[in-house]
Amino acid sequence: MSAPQQPGGDPARDAGNETGRARAVITDGLPSQLVDTDPDETAEWLESLDAVVDHAGRGRARYLMLRMLERSRAQQVGVPALRSTDYINTIPPEREPWFPGDEHVERRIRSYIRWNAAIMVHRAQRPGVGVGGHISSYASSASLYEVGFNHFFRGKDHPGGGDQIWFQGHASPGIYARAFLEGRLTEQQMDGFRQEVSHPGGGLSSYPHPRLMPEFWEFPTVSMGLGPMNAVYQARFNRYLHSRGIKDTSDQHVWAFLGDGEMDEPESLGVIGLAAREELDNLTFVINCNLQRLDGPVRGNGKVIQELESFFRGAGWNVIKVIWGREWDPLLAADRDGALVNLMNQTPDGDYQTYKAEDGAFVREHFFGRDPRTRKLVENMSDKEVWDLSRGGHDYRKVYAAFKAAVEHKGQPTVILAKTIKGWTLGSHFEGRNSTHQMKKLTAEDLAGFRDRLYLPIPDEQLDKTLPPYYKPDPDSDEMQYMLERRRQLGGAVPRRRSEFKTLKAPEDKALDVLRRGSGKQEVATTMAFVRLLKELLKDNELGPRFVPIIPDEARTFGMDSLFPSQKIYNPAGQRYTSVDRELMLAYKESEQGQILHEGINEAGSTASFTAVGTSYATHGEPMVPIYIFYSMFGFQRTGDSFWAAADQMTRGFVLGATAGRTTLNGEGLQHEDGHSLLLAHTNPAVVSYDPAFSYEVGHITKDALARMYGDDPGAPLGGSRSPDVMYYLTVYNEPYNQPAEPEDLDLQGLLAGMYRYAPGQGDGPKAQVLASGVAVPWALRAQELLANDWGVSADVWSVTSWNELRRQADAAEEHNLLYPEDEPQVPYVTQRLQDAPGPVVAVSDWMRAVPDLIAPYVPGGMATLGTDGFGLSDTRPALRRHFHVDAESVVVRVLASLAQRGEVDRDVVRQAVEKYQVRDVQAAPEEERSDPSPAT
Repeated sequence: MSAPQQPGGDPARDAGNETGRARAVITDGLPSQLVDTDPDETAEWLESLDAVVDHAGRGRARYLMLRMLERSRAQQVGVPALRSTDYINTIPPEREPWFPGDEHVERRIRSYIRWNAAIMVHRAQRPGVGVGGHISSYASSASLYEVGFNHFFRGKDHPGGGDQIWFQGHASPGIYARAFLEGRLTEQQMDGFRQEVSHPGGGLSSYPHPRLMPEFWEFPTVSMGLGPMNAVYQARFNRYLHSRGIKDTSDQHVWAFLGDGEMDEPESLGVIGLAAREELDNLTFVINCNLQRLDGPVRGNGKVIQELESFFRGAGWNVIKVIWGREWDPLLAADRDGALVNLMNQTPDGDYQTYKAEDGAFVREHFFGRDPRTRKLVENMSDKEVWDLSRGGHDYRKVYAAFKAAVEHKGQPTVILAKTIKGWTLGSHFEGRNSTHQMKKLTAEDLAGFRDRLYLPIPDEQLDKTLPPYYKPDPDSDEMQYMLERRRQLGGAVPRRRSEFKTLKAPEDKALDVLRRGSGKQEVATTMAFVRLLKELLKDNELGPRFVPIIPDEARTFGMDSLFPSQKIYNPAGQRYTSVDRELMLAYKESEQGQILHEGINEAGSTASFTAVGTSYATHGEPMVPIYIFYSMFGFQRTGDSFWAAADQMTRGFVLGATAGRTTLNGEGLQHEDGHSLLLAHTNPAVVSYDPAFSYEVGHITKDALARMYGDDPGAPLGGSRSPDVMYYLTVYNEPYNQPAEPEDLDLQGLLAGMYRYAPGQGDGPKAQVLASGVAVPWALRAQELLANDWGVSADVWSVTSWNELRRQADAAEEHNLLYPEDEPQVPYVTQRLQDAPGPVVAVSDWMRAVPDLIAPYVPGGMATLGTDGFGLSDTRPALRRHFHVDAESVVVRVLASLAQRGEVDRDVVRQAVEKYQVRDVQAAPEEERSDPSPAT
């Protein structure tokens, strides 16, 4: 495909949005410097308000004012919106739509799913298993999900492409239970809940984990706070795909089911402004407000629904509250003077939780009994009728009305705040109890009561306390036929993941030529080398439009500003301002069809964008290649949890730790200098890490990565197959130096496998091996020169492109040898390369020692390591490198010390070197002299 035409970012031409309506810069605002053009009319309005208060009371006046505000919003008058409304449903009964489903049948389906969800967790506690689980979260949200499954969630076979749904992690048993009824899961699989290795035939993952169940789950959610953030950026990415003409996503909706306690996570609320700013009306949050965290109330002394309403309204969202079930409607209609609403407003969440752990008489006395007017409202109701006054999140009509209003609302994202009861229908030991989250098993009494409450035809003799039965009605029953037909109408099963896409072609070899020929006399940093390569790749008519550069901020620091004029920055409103740097060649350019995602100072949001883009091959069947470049220190350290979720979701793409190294980013100091992210990245099994030294290395790694993740993979460098579901992490630097041309006899296999001999030593003196990565390779080359000239030592210099991949390959070989002792032992690659190399081995990098030490167990004869352990500091590069003892002179001393330990040089030589180079004196660190980086011939 060819890249779509893009507007030039001219404010005069691009001022309107896609509907031709100019967007207001201030929303819901009221100017403070208004002039009263008709004082007499103003006085009449004020007098009218006073008259209402005097004659009809404040309640009536309040009602009229609220109706006026409602009408003023409808008329777009621009009066500020209320940030909090009464503690009642947003949609009044008279505005509820007709419910199109079969009330009785849907209630029966919910009963079957509720039972099977709880029984699955209960059976997983049988003797010899006892793997845990969560019964109560789904119990509180079953109605929310079932209304979605039966009426709103569109599957992948829907003509519009299907919805993306983030299911609350702890509710996974309910999703499995529905899949069981639909015939997607067997009873054998249900009994394998949380037994993914030991259960015959495989089991079910504890939570939504796409990597563990790649044809079932799409989005991992159990790391709380990441679900809402990732859902926002998924909805934005859907619009991005549509705006760029890559896919029509206009009929797809993003749903995120969240917990009220989860909203305490900073990620949950930290990005909601983006959704409002970009008018993502394709996004709905459904927050299950059961008023409980994992082991206690969310806002015991407050009201979390009211608090969340204020947050979301203030951010510009459409808010729909679903608090009370239909049984409350007559009481609210009879509440002529607002006494009941006043009680609802004043009662804290802690009391509401207690009410549902007691009984009807308790509610009558402690809630309604606090005001004689409200006590009178329920005087003709029995205690059972008072107890049966339900919460809105369990009333399918109220929930349906909210969902329908959400998907029909335009211009804003919607949040539905649904009040529920944790552990609902599970019995008195569960409902509303603080301990509910930790409870995994039902007692015999609970089982019988649960069955009776759900009206299930299961006889007493089958209610075994360890293995009570699942329940599945006859395939020809009305319930089963109804459920399956609803899913057929909505586009098939949900959740469901697909990963079929057309592979991308490999980059042309000529795209790499600019890096392979080196930089000549020009000094170029590896960050700039990658950007130069990216510019070449973007020129490819087929491959170019698939790249999505993602920048959290400081694009100019990384040299990414060179992409502004051609690729432009994505903004759904275009560019409606006149850029201050418009006359410059690299001026800031925004466009509705922009290719760059410029996220601001926001690594968390950038990682969410990276995940949305990097899973597009599965979510949309459209392979897109994210290029997420960040300030190295603020990458894996800051958003490691998000990268872990990205790995679970099988995200593919490039992560670039720019300004890498603890001494290379020399002036920034402790919180900016990164010497450990490669170690953090190593803990993520889906991250393939490289620390390239030269531009041609960057080129070959990038080409191989594209083939592995998106193309026809030629296979692992050392043979065998490899997973495409990986992310490539390249650490690149901001220090410029001469980039050598690619050696004619380049060991490409070694480069991609993790190490190759770059510069053999010269001469007949004592031998040594110096292993270096990234920006440390030039130090090693300078040390090679000093060793030869000053001490007669011949040192080979190796470019270690990936300490991490060398370690993983070695670990895999060792595990194979452990499990298959009858086979010919496998020899780790690093061992193969160094077993015949003469002399001691010394490793050096701009990372802490633990990074090179990853390969230490597999180095024959051991290895000495130099690294930048400790906190970063602000100073010159020579001073910092001397401080950490990783500069060329320190490498020389370390090599000589290793030779002395082997008896190959006199110990006094080490002392002489220490004094000659004054390695203990930071002040003596010389201006860095770089040897010709081209290997000696």
